[in-house]
Amino acid sequence: MFKRLWLIAAILLPFGAAVAQEVPLQHVHTNINDVQSLQRGARDFMNYCSGCHSLRYLRYERMGKDLQIPLPLLKKNLMLTSKKPLDHILSAMPEADGVKWFGVAPPDLTLMSRYMGNDYIYSFLKGFYADKTRLWGVNNLYKPNVAMPFVLATLQGVQKPVYKSVTDPSGHTRMELVGVTPGTGGSMTPAQYDEFVTDITNFLNYTAEPIKAERRSLGVYVMLFLALFFVLTYLLKKEYWKDVH
Repeated sequence: MFKRLWLIAAILLPFGAAVAQEVPLQHVHTNINDVQSLQRGARDFMNYCSGCHSLRYLRYERMGKDLQIPLPLLKKNLMLTSKKPLDHILSAMPEADGVKWFGVAPPDLTLMSRYMGNDYIYSFLKGFYADKTRLWGVNNLYKPNVAMPFVLATLQGVQKPVYKSVTDPSGHTRMELVGVTPGTGGSMTPAQYDEFVTDITNFLNYTAEPIKAERRSLGVYVMLFLALFFVLTYLLKKEYWKDVH
């Protein structure tokens, strides 16, 4: 069944149409111990993303405690959709409205970092480009035909797609999407936007496992304990066996 559908699609696709190839993800360096980066990421997520996307497995109180944000500041600046610190972080958009406007409900992003990886989130937020054939006038290099609008366009600007001509073994030529190039400018420089996206990626890395930093810190002490225990055990073994030899 699926093979037939693919065959029909291949026949109907014009030979000169532009297609996208799989583009390698861009690498990002995140640090969940960088509290200032996490604070900026939380601020930017709540201002630009929480209108559509939820973090339903994370509570405001937990986020404020982990990110060292005093409760008054948390309530004033980050609790945009709730008044209770113990509430989960939910978007302001009803799911039905999301389906109505975008054709699909915006996904919850709490575990996105664990599901897709930090490099994907970082690349996705830097991969939008102008595409007049799409409803919102944009497409994405790493998720073709994405349903969401580019809400960060005022910051980064809108990039332009880059195509190259490719000839297949049968002699047919097509245009292949291979990347993006700067287009209209935004309010941020490329370096500023890169830091902005890195902070949001770092924050979503935190939301996927809030205990990660604590777990890693605890792991160091466990390894030190095991190393010390090994030394003591070895010395005890030598003491017991010294008369045998």
